[in-house]
Amino acid sequence: MSQEDIDRNGADEDEDLYEHYRIVADKGQGLMRLDKYLSLHVPNATRTKIQTGIETEAVKVNDKPTKASYKIKPGDVITLSLPEPPRDTEIIPEDILLDILYEDDELVIVNKPAGMVVHPAHGNWNGTLVNALVYHFQHLPTSRNGEIRPGLVHRIDKDTSGLLVIAKTEYAMTHLAKQFFDHTIERTYYALVWGEPKEAKGTITGHIGRSPKDRRVMAVFPDGSQGKHSVTHYEILKPLRYVSLIKCNLETGRTHQIRAHMQYLGHPLFSDATYGGDKIRRGTTSGSYKAFVENCFQIIPRQALHAKSLGFVHPRTKEWVQFETDLPQDFKDVLAKWEGFVKV
Repeated sequence: MSQEDIDRNGADEDEDLYEHYRIVADKGQGLMRLDKYLSLHVPNATRTKIQTGIETEAVKVNDKPTKASYKIKPGDVITLSLPEPPRDTEIIPEDILLDILYEDDELVIVNKPAGMVVHPAHGNWNGTLVNALVYHFQHLPTSRNGEIRPGLVHRIDKDTSGLLVIAKTEYAMTHLAKQFFDHTIERTYYALVWGEPKEAKGTITGHIGRSPKDRRVMAVFPDGSQGKHSVTHYEILKPLRYVSLIKCNLETGRTHQIRAHMQYLGHPLFSDATYGGDKIRRGTTSGSYKAFVENCFQIIPRQALHAKSLGFVHPRTKEWVQFETDLPQDFKDVLAKWEGFVKV
């Protein structure tokens, strides 16, 4: 499967029992029955399970239900929503090095690198932050309706770098979770976005929910008809003609919130393939500029987003604590490239 775009959505709480896929058939794909094609391309799915999914219209081709005998053609888009089989809840401890900025008896502050998944899920049962946490720390509390997510109070996307607070006790877990619920946690992100927003400072509001066209993507519903209330405050830190370094403060914490809100504003994050930022959105699309941008994409082959600071009331001392981390090297390098480019 070359670029047969097969992905599973990061599921919300009400979707954890389902696997969501979107597969685009290769340009060179020969004619093949739908059920046979899916049995070859969907991991751990039996032919019976796939045929049942087709019969119940949980499988669609080009947004339409079809039959198992349908012959797949190049470019066909197949979407699936299939029940996920139960999995052993045991998490295997793994000796993975963690970048720990701070630790006491109640909590740990971790600087997560880009590329690390926060907690085990379909397709990522190993190598996650949680696998590392259960190796390095004993008796971490769990929450989220009994799900096995030791110490996790919040999470950030796989390809977003930056700070996470991990609770080491039940008391800290409850105390921190309430602060997140009350929106009193201070969370500051740095992002490199395409273009320059019209206002140097602004607030983006609009419900965020899964896009009806592509469930991998979060969409903004300004009329509030779908999704959850979401608020992002932003400020331009450095305009660079074609891109801008911005600071974002989250008032709410929805899935892909900054990524979806900035795309809605017309300024998707640089190199964010899911939200269209991996294409040239400002400037010419040819010549030396095109080569320069493609080089920048290679430097930071992920969304340019970093969870830079985190502030909250400490569960035990009841005093405000604030943590901050530098931008990772890939972010620094691509920022320097753009700074140099606009000076020429």
